[in-house]
Amino acid sequence: MQWIPTILIAAACASAQPPAIATGTAVGSRIPAFEATDQTGKLQTFESLRGPSGLVLEFVRSADW
Repeated sequence: MQWIPTILIAAACASAQPPAIATGTAVGSRIPAFEATDQTGKLQTFESLRGPSGLVLEFVRSADW
């Protein structure tokens, strides 16, 4: 009968989840206004890039940064 509490403790520890870490903005929230220079040197904003279906921005970080 001594092994039952040990098994229950192990099962309780195994099912514990680490706290969630918030990264980025919440889904559905508005992005802040931004300006960035494109590859031709032209200043672009969200409004200048957005099309009729919206805009997908992908940020890639290389190992050279």
